[in-house]
Amino acid sequence: MTIRRRDSSPRPFEKPPLKVFSTTLWTYPSQHYDSSNTPRGTTAMQGDARYEGATPSWVIWQVLQRYTRPGDTVLDPMVGSGTTIDVCADLGRQPLAFDLAPSRPDIKQADARSIPLPNTSADFVFIDPPYSTHIDYSTDPRCIGKLDSGGIDQGKAYFKAMDQVIAEIDRVLKPGRYMSLYVSDSWRKRRKGDPGSGTGEFMPIGFELFARLQSRFKPVDVISVIRGNQKLERGPWHDAAVEGNYFLRGFNYLFIMHKTKSRG
Repeated sequence: MTIRRRDSSPRPFEKPPLKVFSTTLWTYPSQHYDSSNTPRGTTAMQGDARYEGATPSWVIWQVLQRYTRPGDTVLDPMVGSGTTIDVCADLGRQPLAFDLAPSRPDIKQADARSIPLPNTSADFVFIDPPYSTHIDYSTDPRCIGKLDSGGIDQGKAYFKAMDQVIAEIDRVLKPGRYMSLYVSDSWRKRRKGDPGSGTGEFMPIGFELFARLQSRFKPVDVISVIRGNQKLERGPWHDAAVEGNYFLRGFNYLFIMHKTKSRG
């Protein structure tokens, strides 16, 4: 006799089927979705699970489903391990992938502050930039990930660089189309000898970048994506946060913006 399951919930370690989220609070069950759930099923994994700071492919899948169509060109000027390329392959989109330090042959080398594309050539732009200096992405001194979003200059160099990136996105995105930026705020424990008082420094990167995006694009929505970070499961991290009276980062922002056809 065959025993039927009463519900369609996934079995332990089985990834749930992909579906478009309907609220502004997103949580993803794993860093990468199972591409056998997609109509094309062309990749076993999106990007590289070993790449530090990789974007969850669930997030890219969600925005491409809502804001692009089959055949659209999707630009990612900081593509990292290539997650956006692989999601595009699963969904029948055409990737335009660049990175200052390409991690694979199908990524072209370019600085996101000077994207080698003609004006109004992309149907959609996705970008997951560095959130200050927490990850060493490259030995290239031009890397924006080497610019502190706080510190001595209060992030002036970092946000100037991101202003240039946002201006380039505006230049290459077609009027009437959409872009999204995935980012987190940052907090850094104060080290001995650092100026100032308190236990650390909060850097509201999300708010700062949203204001810059809003000067060029019309906001569509702001999504909170719960962070699936193994560090957040460690009891000592939570104990230290309570004892030090600070908060661990529990979510990322996903800003969705529209480039209107008229700037008036």
